[in-house]
Amino acid sequence: MAQPCRVQVRPTRAEIDRGALAHNLRAVEGRVGGAAVFAVIKADAYGHGLVPIAERLVREGVGGLAVALAEEGLQLRAKGIGGPILVLNGIYDGAHREVVEAGLTPVVYDEADAARFEALGAAVHVKVDTGMTRLGVRALGPFLDRFPGLRVAGLMTHLASADEDPEATRAQLDAFDAAIALARGRGHAPVLHAANSAGALLWPRARYDLVRVGVALYGVRPEGGDASLDLRPVMRVVTSVARVVEVPAGTRVGYGGTWTAARPSRVATLAIGYGDGYHRAASNRGHAVIRGVRCPLVGRVSMDLTGADVTDLPACERGDEAIMVGPELPAADVARATGTIAYEVLCSIAPRVPRVYLG
Repeated sequence: MAQPCRVQVRPTRAEIDRGALAHNLRAVEGRVGGAAVFAVIKADAYGHGLVPIAERLVREGVGGLAVALAEEGLQLRAKGIGGPILVLNGIYDGAHREVVEAGLTPVVYDEADAARFEALGAAVHVKVDTGMTRLGVRALGPFLDRFPGLRVAGLMTHLASADEDPEATRAQLDAFDAAIALARGRGHAPVLHAANSAGALLWPRARYDLVRVGVALYGVRPEGGDASLDLRPVMRVVTSVARVVEVPAGTRVGYGGTWTAARPSRVATLAIGYGDGYHRAASNRGHAVIRGVRCPLVGRVSMDLTGADVTDLPACERGDEAIMVGPELPAADVARATGTIAYEVLCSIAPRVPRVYLG
């Protein structure tokens, strides 16, 4: 009779360095001119683990937390995590009272939600659409007039192109400033916030009272950001070499034979694939770091196995560590190779493999 496996034998894992997270928080705080830092921990803290990341950030004295969903905020409260928690997406589906009783701060833009929170006497943050055209109030004056008893504790917007389009960003900030003047003219004195990671680090004007920083806390610098800002990758995704085989020139590798050895080669098979959230788009484009060397991936990324060309390594053996994401191979580099974005790289992998927390 087969014996149950009581230990993890598969080598693929995500190592989460919470010391690097704390370092990044300090680095961001030093750049945002006194604005409070609210850490965005939506999508399972960008794949790093909602509760363990929140616990460390609160211990480090973060200004507040921001989640996408009410469920995330309620989960944090159930784990005893205190402090301000913003519910960014403003989707409550009847959980309005539960949100208020848990001490979460709702973001609103929908009239039905505003009416419910007004009736409950809840303090809310109102989201204004200044050009993202996704969520937010488009006509703030009539909205506020419709709900004169709404406790507007905060006013916010979201920048669509802070690291790409200065003209569009200036236009959004101008529109937000007009919304601020309108809200104040109706007697509100809200906390103001507009900046995501790119806005916080690239646009001093966008910092207002607080900044909502996500991907920078996990070690990804916005495009065009100051290279002197020392951000450290928090996630390191590693696996190991399952086999190394020598093949003659002309040998095809992987499903569909999409890579052919142009010379006598050594091909390592790595114990990771798209079933682990590693992008199939990395086929014949990505890399793995083995013995300190970036080795090109060859053949199609399979569900749980991937090939790498290790011909130019002096040696490579079964069991060697292969780094897929980390300080040695930043998520931004993986994103460029796969035609995705660093956020997606981080969010895709770690939830599907065991996570090991360091620090």
